[in-house]
Amino acid sequence: MKYPIIDAHQHFWKYDPQPHSWITDEMHILRRDFFPADLEPVFKKNHISGSVLVQVEGSEKDNESMLKLADQYAFIKGVVGWIDFRTEELDVRLQEYQQNSKLKGFRHLLQGEKQRNSMLLPEFKKGISLLNKYGFTYDLLVLPDQLEFAGELVRSFPDQRFVIDHLAKPRIKQEDISEWKSDMKKFAACKNVYCKISGMVTEADWENWEREDFIPYIDTIVEIYGIKRMMFGSDWPVCLTAGTFEEVKEIVDSYFSSFSETEQSDFFGGNATVFYNLS
Repeated sequence: MKYPIIDAHQHFWKYDPQPHSWITDEMHILRRDFFPADLEPVFKKNHISGSVLVQVEGSEKDNESMLKLADQYAFIKGVVGWIDFRTEELDVRLQEYQQNSKLKGFRHLLQGEKQRNSMLLPEFKKGISLLNKYGFTYDLLVLPDQLEFAGELVRSFPDQRFVIDHLAKPRIKQEDISEWKSDMKKFAACKNVYCKISGMVTEADWENWEREDFIPYIDTIVEIYGIKRMMFGSDWPVCLTAGTFEEVKEIVDSYFSSFSETEQSDFFGGNATVFYNLS
């Protein structure tokens, strides 16, 4: 490749059944530790220049662990952490986090909230309102039934950079696309919103998916967001439940092979570099 490739979405963790209760029996392959030493050779083999490390635990302790790894491994170009928007010290904490150049933004596991429109609560919106002041991005981890609320949120903060993780997890296995596509189209005019083409294989039939299964969903994202507002993410190691890193990347390699080199450069690294302000 003539351009640098950035994996805009990957994770590390020290496995603990309690904070990682989302790892079900059928995802048993994930019930172990995953650290940079596991991913670094995969990146070297596949000519990946760097990555964005994304939180999986709702704690600032996890932030410190991720930032420590980012200091030790140069391929970790940025970190998306977690912060409690309800804390009275939020402004102070954000100011402190701004001092660490590797911390690029924040995420909350909105997909698991019982109150599906929790992102519209006053305390949540107050937190979002402070992020742009310190140059932080926000990753939206939502499911299709939350896209209506996500749309209302991002329109309330047109200067805040948002990215939708994993295409908002459409029901690819069920070939359920029409309502998701309709809801996604509402983001077309939201120029502050990007979308990660990531996490697709885990929404498909884990044992029997084919590359063609994903084409209608990628087509939709290309149509809505355009090449400048999309980015590649492997969702490693979660993707290992349904495929290897190479298989996941081959899906997008194949799809974007007919695009110009400039467009491929944007999708595979340039857009993530701009969005997260990576060095």
